[in-house]
Amino acid sequence: MMTGDTICSLRRDPAHRDPHRPPHSPLQISADPLKGGETEKKEKIEKIDLYNNNPLHHLLLPSPCRLQQRRGDTNGNTTPHHHDDNKTTDTPTTTEFPVHECVYKGDVRRLSSLIRTENIAQKDLHGNTPLHLAVMLGHKECAHLLLAHNAPVKVKNALGWSPLAEAISYGDRQMITALLRKLKQQSRENVENKRPRLLKALGICLFLLFISVPLLSRILPSDACKIYKQGMNIRLDTTLVDFSDRKCQRGDLSFIFNGEAPRAEAFTVLDNEQKVYQRIHHEDSEMDTEEEVDILMGSDIYSATLSTKSISFSRSQIGWLFREDKTEKVGNFVGDFYTVKGLVLESRKRREHLSEEDILRNKAIMESLSKGGSLSEQSFEPVRRQSLSAPEPNTLSWEEYISAEVGKAPPLGREQVCKENRKNFKATVAMSRDFPLGIESLLNVLEVIAPFKHFNKLREFVQMKLPPGFPVKLDIPVFPTITATVTFQEFRYTEFEESVFTIPADYKEDPNRFPDL
Repeated sequence: MMTGDTICSLRRDPAHRDPHRPPHSPLQISADPLKGGETEKKEKIEKIDLYNNNPLHHLLLPSPCRLQQRRGDTNGNTTPHHHDDNKTTDTPTTTEFPVHECVYKGDVRRLSSLIRTENIAQKDLHGNTPLHLAVMLGHKECAHLLLAHNAPVKVKNALGWSPLAEAISYGDRQMITALLRKLKQQSRENVENKRPRLLKALGICLFLLFISVPLLSRILPSDACKIYKQGMNIRLDTTLVDFSDRKCQRGDLSFIFNGEAPRAEAFTVLDNEQKVYQRIHHEDSEMDTEEEVDILMGSDIYSATLSTKSISFSRSQIGWLFREDKTEKVGNFVGDFYTVKGLVLESRKRREHLSEEDILRNKAIMESLSKGGSLSEQSFEPVRRQSLSAPEPNTLSWEEYISAEVGKAPPLGREQVCKENRKNFKATVAMSRDFPLGIESLLNVLEVIAPFKHFNKLREFVQMKLPPGFPVKLDIPVFPTITATVTFQEFRYTEFEESVFTIPADYKEDPNRFPDL
């Protein structure tokens, strides 16, 4: 980058004069552009060259020829370009995305040299990382090299798709398996990296929190939760084990986190009805991984994003003639009610990798589940899936891909069969300034209990920039057809017996009780 002193010295040094400009060209600027008579001064000040630059431009900018080199001759001028060893003639996209370019071109040799110094998690103009491109184009060597250097698998592109989603579309079983394993490894590492900060943030505070989660749907029941926290120990009692937009699983569960225990013993789930428990190890057997790959290859690829770009909060009003701000008691706390607008749930579903038989089979299973059936009643046995035939080879050049309009990335890989859905939510949130717990403390607790889907959504929602206070009541869109209203009914500081955070002696271990955890 040139400083002002550098520009001035170049201006004074004849050696840096543009060789294509005649020695006495009228475009040349004197040391004092205002020297001479008034008329001459005015002419010199207003004089513009063929690049539409006046003398002030010349004082501040490099020479026109170098500018012409930088932006290309868009006016059809044929003035020869002066070669400057200190300048690069690469396009900005080449210099900005070198790893993407060599992956796109399948240049494994160059990738292996760049991978040690360049950012392999960088997104290009379309939101794709190098791993996205390697997977979509079927460049396996590039993909495995990126995975060996821990390229992120969970990251999504501008359309909401992860490299794993693109691998499922492409249909190479070996690649799907490699990405799934790396995703789980990175998830475990992420938990471990957050652990010291999380334990420090949990602190010594102790409390009991009652939460009501009625799900506004005819087929889904409500959930009543209790959260116990004492020092680095957290216990969540819940009645809703699992749910999706079609089914739910009820129960009497306790989720215990012991912040001082070894990692393998930190997370435990108790089934209080069957009196069994399962430790969450975050490690799968080879058979578990292969079965999961079968399920992924035989199911729709789904992506959902809660968009808050246009979100706004306005005070809710009550009264017919004389309108006033709505303030009501929620549990033990007074809450100021706000209407939330601009909240959009964007969902996309892809099935280009599925056969007609797959689609009909999945539809039959979903219809049975919606009527209260279960997977066990369907005799559901995942079929061992083989790799699909590779899609047509890519014919788009790197320059065509990277110069495509932002938001309109050209299709790579298998031609997509995608169904999109956008649903606007008009939600309500009640904020209390009297609630004794801060939002940051709640987020730390929710980060621990995030494996429960509705609490993960709650955490995402609370992370938004909310009005002042604590959200004692809020609506959360969980699926396009399901909204949860979360109410923090009661909070109190209290101490608990140690047994609250330990496994009862009469409970037996069942490592397969909760296969999805």
